[in-house]
Amino acid sequence: MSGPTVSALGDGEEPRAIDVLVTAFAADPVLRWMYPDATGYLAHFPAFLRAFGGQAFTSRSVWRLDGFEGVAMWFPPHVEPDGDAIVAEATRSVGADRHADLFAVLDQMDAAHPRFPHWYLPWFGVDAGRQGQGLGGVLLRQCLEMVDRDHLPAYLESPNPRNLTFYERHGFETIGTAQAGACPPLYGMLRTAR
Repeated sequence: MSGPTVSALGDGEEPRAIDVLVTAFAADPVLRWMYPDATGYLAHFPAFLRAFGGQAFTSRSVWRLDGFEGVAMWFPPHVEPDGDAIVAEATRSVGADRHADLFAVLDQMDAAHPRFPHWYLPWFGVDAGRQGQGLGGVLLRQCLEMVDRDHLPAYLESPNPRNLTFYERHGFETIGTAQAGACPPLYGMLRTAR
């Protein structure tokens, strides 16, 4: 029996991809600082995720494991996050007492974002009920094979320090940290071109 395979997200599958990522990030330090109660998280995170990662859907560069156990939203070279959409959604959905710290972190992330051609991974996750089974490694390895066809670097920000060693095993190196006030840090990670 062969293992799980990775395929591009099909038409009409965006809601399933969002659902997987919502479960995957339920205990994420930064997102739960942004949305500290479960009701707020479940009500607002899907819209924030779409605002931050929507360009991956329009670029058709969202990949999933065959049973929707995991999802990777990638931005191909020269596609960037929609900063206006991110700020608008954060302003609307995150408590005003957190705005100064959050917007300072977003500014730091923007300043640190590579200006050279690269693949960017804004969202990557495995369904919470399937984590710890090696599925994230399968998904990331197969995605990186596709990324490496362009012979370009890959970049991501990890909001969870527990995930740094996972990304390091796949060739990423921490190159910086974005942090302000009470907002937990995000770690910028770069994987050189292969």
